[in-house]
Amino acid sequence: MASCGRAVTKSEKGARDLSMSDTSDPSPLRVLIVGGGIAALEAALALDELAGELTERTVVAPNDEFVLRAWSVREPFSEPAANRWPLDDILAAANARRVVDELESVDATGRSVLLRSGTTLDYDALILAVGARPVARYEHAATIDDASMYATLGGLVRDVEEGYVDSVAFVSPPRIAWPLPLYELALLTAARAYEMGAEVRPSIVTPEEAPLAIFGRESSEVVRGLLADAGIEVICSAYAEVPRSGEVVVSPGERVLHAARIVALPELMGPSIAGLPEAANGFLKIDQHARVPETEGVYAAGDAVDFAVKHGAVGAQQADAAAEDVAALAGAAIEPQAFRPVISGMLLTGGHPLFMEADIAGGSGSAPAAYRAPAAESGKLVTRFLTPALERLSATR
Repeated sequence: MASCGRAVTKSEKGARDLSMSDTSDPSPLRVLIVGGGIAALEAALALDELAGELTERTVVAPNDEFVLRAWSVREPFSEPAANRWPLDDILAAANARRVVDELESVDATGRSVLLRSGTTLDYDALILAVGARPVARYEHAATIDDASMYATLGGLVRDVEEGYVDSVAFVSPPRIAWPLPLYELALLTAARAYEMGAEVRPSIVTPEEAPLAIFGRESSEVVRGLLADAGIEVICSAYAEVPRSGEVVVSPGERVLHAARIVALPELMGPSIAGLPEAANGFLKIDQHARVPETEGVYAAGDAVDFAVKHGAVGAQQADAAAEDVAALAGAAIEPQAFRPVISGMLLTGGHPLFMEADIAGGSGSAPAAYRAPAAESGKLVTRFLTPALERLSATR
């Protein structure tokens, strides 16, 4: 996770190229943040902490609430809904103002953005955290939508409870984004079937080399044992197709897996922002400080970025890297640190959650998996600035 940044000396500060801002000008750097999710809010809070009076923060977001969608997998099981906080309360904590709108295009040369309403906003620094676009990969599967989990899967869970469904396949498409919700749904389904005395055979089909392999071998083995105890078959290193209802074809080997219901993760596509260079599938390229190449003063963070792991904490770490770089440009006495991805995951199991952590950039490796109760409503989100802010807001409810 990005550190707080190294303090710089007066001579270093004077030598820094502040091409975006004139330190003799007392006016704050105008920072425009586009998005209303984890990365956008983390960036706003980070800038308030790192360069409060040196920056003027404006957030463009259409949503009135911030929803911690990592909890949404509970909703089909009639468990508490995903946690919500008023967006304006979080932005007030960041001393940022909000424009209720959406992005249309970026004029990187003129340093302005065009919004859907037709409004144009100028900026000195722009942080894009607009997210990705989920797309259903399989026509004959129920595709997970974390914005409407109960509507998508509530009926399936009821059918499991009442004994109408004897098998469920949970499938990940070839371009995997963040697999943890698939494992949670399989485990929660198995636990609910056990509670109701129903006979259900859950299975997981995934291109991963091992269950949740991204967390390292030790944690993956713990997950493998957990799945085995729950009676969940896992087929790894698998390319899946769903040619018709109730049938999953697994390659290599062309194995045909029959299931009464099939649930799949969506594939994610980039935002394809007009006026900016992009990588494959519309995602935005960034460097180690979250800067968008071939532009001046444009940054990106979160699921919109061309980075294989789509995870809230990783997006927040990208936002921290961007905020540190912008804070330095505004004149803050810090040395911006490069983005270093560390993932922290809380796997809902039907019992105590399993906590896992891994430094996916290499170095410190993976922490041992451990079972424990979540400490707070924000327990599924580990970030430097947003998590403490949410916990403070929750304490005042």
